[in-house]
Amino acid sequence: MSLAFLVTTLVVVVTPGTGVVHTLAATLSHGRRAGTVAAFACTLGIVPHVLATVTGLAALLNASAAAFQAVKYAGVAYLLYMAWATLRGKEGITVEQDGAPATAPQAIVRGVLINLLNPKLTIFFFAFLPQFVSPDGPHALLRMLGLSGVFMLLTFVVFALYGVLAASVRDHVISRPKVMAWLRRSFAGSFLALGAKLACTAR
Repeated sequence: MSLAFLVTTLVVVVTPGTGVVHTLAATLSHGRRAGTVAAFACTLGIVPHVLATVTGLAALLNASAAAFQAVKYAGVAYLLYMAWATLRGKEGITVEQDGAPATAPQAIVRGVLINLLNPKLTIFFFAFLPQFVSPDGPHALLRMLGLSGVFMLLTFVVFALYGVLAASVRDHVISRPKVMAWLRRSFAGSFLALGAKLACTAR
């Protein structure tokens, strides 16, 4: 495993995106455990993109404008829904002292969808992983899966750390209604902005 791979992966993972926003919202809403579940769910959402890459489905998304647009706008629609739900205090994104997500499966599904409905992640893996795997080398597929596993592990660790940081200020947040209202608007705006960004991206 090269240093270039680790540095590039860290830069990609640390840069705030939909997964980070979702993890922060879940943590501030329901505490550290909910944030950890959200981080795990967002990481789990990477698996389909890895499978798409190693099986060649990413090439289809890259070659077919219709397929790419279909996945992209499904992702945009979901991000817009998350913005609306956050602003309205639905989907468990309401900061409460003793609140808890409705169920762990619901929280996991929500987090998985955040990353699953993002075709740019598949294209990223399609362009990123082959740079560090020689197609003529032995066990190229296993190496690609191994590097994908490292990417997912770093994703979970970084997202979980974001959750820990959010949990450390949660007590200060839940005692201030104006701060809670500002956070709801900020998270809603973040989901809206990320949805608009995804809508404007090309293959």
